Amino acid sequence: MDATSLRNKTLAIVMGGGAGTRLFPLSKDRSKPAVPLAGKYRLVDIPISNCLNSGLRRVYVLTQFNSASLNRHITVSYKLDHFSKSFVEILAAQQTPEDVRWYQGTADAVRQNIRYFLEGPYKYYLILSGDQLYRMDYTTLLQQHVETGADITLATTPVDRAAASGFGIMHSDSNRRIFRFEEKPKDQRVLDELRIPPELVKEIGIPKDAELFHGSMGIYVFNRNILIESLNNDHDDFGKHIIPMSLQQYKVMAYIFQGYWEDIGTIRAFFEANLALTDTLPPFNFFDRTAPIFTLGFFRPVKSTPLPSVMRSWPMAVSSRMHTSKGL
Repeated sequence: MDATSLRNKTLAIVMGGGAGTRLFPLSKDRSKPAVPLAGKYRLVDIPISNCLNSGLRRVYVLTQFNSASLNRHITVSYKLDHFSKSFVEILAAQQTPEDVRWYQGTADAVRQNIRYFLEGPYKYYLILSGDQLYRMDYTTLLQQHVETGADITLATTPVDRAAASGFGIMHSDSNRRIFRFEEKPKDQRVLDELRIPPELVKEIGIPKDAELFHGSMGIYVFNRNILIESLNNDHDDFGKHIIPMSLQQYKVMAYIFQGYWEDIGTIRAFFEANLALTDTLPPFNFFDRTAPIFTLGFFRPVKSTPLPSVMRSWPMAVSSRMHTSKGL
């Protein structure tokens, strides 16, 4: 299947309804995806921008908790062509005759809105988290999904033993098929059983003897019929319920992502990610012209910042970066 057809047959769904208690007080008045990042951006700009840069121009954002700020940002920022089928649209939690509950988890949120997702002729559903910092071409993920004949594909990031206890860890064979899932394993004997096979480690360009594990990124691709079948139950969460249950029923594959990725789920992660962006060569570049991060434009006057006497002032514009020589 060519890339254009693949994109046209894919619907992206961004999860934006989390309470974000671990990000409090930043999430006191807004949901996690609406928390500002790197000055003018919001966390939700990352998955939406990745979608647009990947050619995926049909995007739903599911919102619920403290959603006013998030809804306003998306509505104002992402106005696509009215004369095409492209959209970035909000689906807010609602009570219906079929279900009066609010979203109980990620899977329940998709289940409650699935009638909207099935209206279009989509064959693939890309489910994304709204609170992560990374740059990914989802077309590559979707192409692997199709080429391997997968029912479900999970994006994973290689993590070492020290970090593994903070992730949902998958175990795959050397062909990337996943057979086992463990949520934040602490037992060292269990971790010994979950290592990425040496052959696969070598295949991704890492020394064969490296001890690495598949850390779940919370990014999933489902075939249309598999998504319907997977949600035909009362389970609330993809990571805790749907994915582990699916391993015995469906062909579940791993897509190994080796770029920069950070889950902005805690205050520590938030500040460390922001501080890293001030490095001369930051691990994540918001100014990549080939895959920019989009957001609402600000048109404010520049600001002059007092500097040492050698330099009288320095005009500062939105998203500008200032460097000084060692002599200053």
